[in-house]
Amino acid sequence: MINKETIKRLVEEWLQGNDYFLVDIMFGSDDRIVIEIDHADGVWIEDCAALSRFLQEHLGDELGDYELEVGSAGIGQPFKVEQQYINHIGDELEVLGADGKKVQGILKEVNGREFVLTIKEKQTQEGKKRPVMVDVDKTYSMDDVKYAKYVLAFK
Repeated sequence: MINKETIKRLVEEWLQGNDYFLVDIMFGSDDRIVIEIDHADGVWIEDCAALSRFLQEHLGDELGDYELEVGSAGIGQPFKVEQQYINHIGDELEVLGADGKKVQGILKEVNGREFVLTIKEKQTQEGKKRPVMVDVDKTYSMDDVKYAKYVLAFK
């Protein structure tokens, strides 16, 4: 019987020595197994095919009627693992906080399960009549935000 741990162990075996990392393994109700991998420089279709062949070779008949799908985590999709945050340091993110507020800012750093986002915020300053925009660092917990994702910029 195929289970998530068996798939995870095989995927991690294939990933050793590669710069790829595992994002998610999902078992669908329609007998589909979806494996998402990612890489700092993007995912190549040839590598997805190589991982798929590796799994088929190692699972053999156990795979049975399951449909196996290997792909990238998808740009613009919410982050699922810490490595995705690390890969996007210096990039603009959109974060939906636990309070329901959506903010955009530059990912400054990642410390364990926390990350720092530099956002622009209006603040009143002494001697100024109008508020000015200033950079403010806000710390978020990956476990407490509803989502964080890379903002696609078309310039």
